Amino acid sequence: MENNSKPSTAGKCPVMHGGNTTTEKSNTDWWPKALNLDILHQHDTKSNPLGEKFNYADEFKKLDLSAVKKDLIALMTDSKDWWPADWGHYGGLMIRMAWHAAGTYRIADGRGGAGTGNQRFAPLNSWPDNVNLDKARRLLWPIKKKYGNKLSWADLIVLAGNMAYESMGLKTYGFAGGREDIWHPEKDIYWGSESEWLGNKDRYESGDKRESLENPLAAVQMGLIYVNPEGVGGKPDPLRTAQDVRITFARMAMNDEETVALTAGGHTVGKAHGNGKADSLGGDPESSSVEEQGLGWNNKSGKGIGRNTVTSGLEGAWTTHPTKWDNGYFTLLFKYEWELKKSPAGAWQWEPINIEEEDKPVDVEDPSIRYNPIMTDADMAMIKDPVYRKISEKFYKNPDYFSEVFAKAWFKLTHRDMGPITRYLGSDVPKEELIWQDPIPKSEITVSESEIADIKSQILNSGLTISELVSTAWDSARTFRGSDYRGGANGGRIRLTPQKDWHGNEPSRLSKVLNKLESIRSNLKKKISMADMIVLGGSAAIEKAANEAGVKISVPFLPGRGDASQEQTDAESFAVLEPIHDGYRNYLQKDYSVSPEELMLDRTQLMGLTAHEMTVLVGGMRVLGTNFGETKHGVFTDKVGTLSNDFFVTLTDMNYSWKPAGNNLYEIIDRKSGTVKYTATRIDLVFGSNSILRSYVEVYAQDDAKEKFVNDFVNAWNKIMNADRFDLK
Repeated sequence: MENNSKPSTAGKCPVMHGGNTTTEKSNTDWWPKALNLDILHQHDTKSNPLGEKFNYADEFKKLDLSAVKKDLIALMTDSKDWWPADWGHYGGLMIRMAWHAAGTYRIADGRGGAGTGNQRFAPLNSWPDNVNLDKARRLLWPIKKKYGNKLSWADLIVLAGNMAYESMGLKTYGFAGGREDIWHPEKDIYWGSESEWLGNKDRYESGDKRESLENPLAAVQMGLIYVNPEGVGGKPDPLRTAQDVRITFARMAMNDEETVALTAGGHTVGKAHGNGKADSLGGDPESSSVEEQGLGWNNKSGKGIGRNTVTSGLEGAWTTHPTKWDNGYFTLLFKYEWELKKSPAGAWQWEPINIEEEDKPVDVEDPSIRYNPIMTDADMAMIKDPVYRKISEKFYKNPDYFSEVFAKAWFKLTHRDMGPITRYLGSDVPKEELIWQDPIPKSEITVSESEIADIKSQILNSGLTISELVSTAWDSARTFRGSDYRGGANGGRIRLTPQKDWHGNEPSRLSKVLNKLESIRSNLKKKISMADMIVLGGSAAIEKAANEAGVKISVPFLPGRGDASQEQTDAESFAVLEPIHDGYRNYLQKDYSVSPEELMLDRTQLMGLTAHEMTVLVGGMRVLGTNFGETKHGVFTDKVGTLSNDFFVTLTDMNYSWKPAGNNLYEIIDRKSGTVKYTATRIDLVFGSNSILRSYVEVYAQDDAKEKFVNDFVNAWNKIMNADRFDLK
């Protein structure tokens, strides 16, 4: 009998291997040294389920904020059996969640912070320091479900922390909404080079010099928000830990007083959890099985909840009354001597000697049982470090002052990455504008199209060159970073210390241009701001350069920028915005371990540009002659100052060959004559060598691309000039 059966397919994978559903090697795995442009294409609208027309600011304005706050207050004492609240109050857990969301912020690149709801995704959702915060977010789900798209996760997480403090007696300083959620992990944040959580790989150039912590990092180990609670390297030493605390908090934009206030205020409520062994915990949320439904660290040893919870490994509360805002932290810290002990989980912690029974906090489940309070090594640093001790003594003697300083520091911690106050939404926004919000006076002057045209004409007839005007406008705007919405042309701070003296801003050239623009401005009937004059000068120069290329175009100009004063400018805070590299102007302050093209990607991503916008801007900036120091590298044209597509035409012309000529220097040689026609840097040549960038270059090199190139350049230019115009958004 003939067998007509087909071969069995049992056990075969129905997915074609090599597709995006598999874990096969990516291009980056195969070619690890290739320039990875992914950070410029993250958060594509395709990943956003709310659609392109969704406007979170408009939705938030419809929110009944007072109702949300009432619901959050009620939640604090609505304990759940599956994850019971310590002492029947979730305050400590909610504060830790908000703190750890905001505490990832660092000033060096403005990345991290609570502004995107990034804590929902890996790696943050699975960091060892974030153990059990998945439970805090899950407890908030009923409230998020109720208010829907009018309330982002990012805003809800911070507001929950605020309401936790309010419910325990602290008068908070205020709250602002406006944090829009992302929908997948951020790829642009460098958390460290370690390949394991809490690894021992050194982040320091010198372990003895804690200030040598690798930039832009603020935490001392992979997977920690701040410092190791047991001490440097897990070895208790409060004075050494104080060094880590000072550096870490400084990199979060906090001074010593704010640091002490935040340390004390964070530990005034709640407790640490280490009543069990860490190895009894299951995998983190990202590695948990499907039936865990996104929850991690499942403890199958005993109850694993309540008094048996394991989180940090330390065990105990810091104060006598951990659900009340009071001065108990400093009371206990100064009242007793402290000695080192081990928690049930084996972690080092400090406990008081001969403590009075009534000063002990009660058990989270049974109020008839009392335990010693505890302190971390960082807590002990608050009285061992001379500077911190002096501040701690002041707070101890003046509880009201402590509460006031903490409330403002907490507001700063949770709002530092939101940018200027014009982005703040809601009825609880404080009226006071703080120096760290980079205040800018509003400009009330309006100008007509004819008046704008007259100012442009005066600027172009001033003797200033196209490259001088474009470079100055670019330098003013390029400081913008979308990570924390700082910098940009608005405010005209390029006129002020420290920006006017930055090496990358070419102070002598800058002074010449600013003086000429101010001279023109002083004679105007309507004195628009210098910030507007600088941008308008760049726009006028680009129009002229485009016209010389045979393309008549008007560069859009939106007046209304204000001029900040020196008193409104924290010079130390702005120092971190100094450009030490700028591929758009072919500028490197010195050689770095990171390649110039990778540095350019980092700046591009911070400015909010895409890969093709980066390409068109670099090509245009080169032919406009805006290189730092007027170098000719990458200026692939004989008509400098004309907005032509010559950069792209030359880069794709096979009549030339390219060869190295020194450190970050290349020669472009005419194949027939053998003569050197142009010189270039890695930044220039990467646009021809990288396959993705070359695809953009070829578009602009085509014979029909002259007008498209100019239009695309102007659009990208205008995007940068207005990146910080939150008054228009």
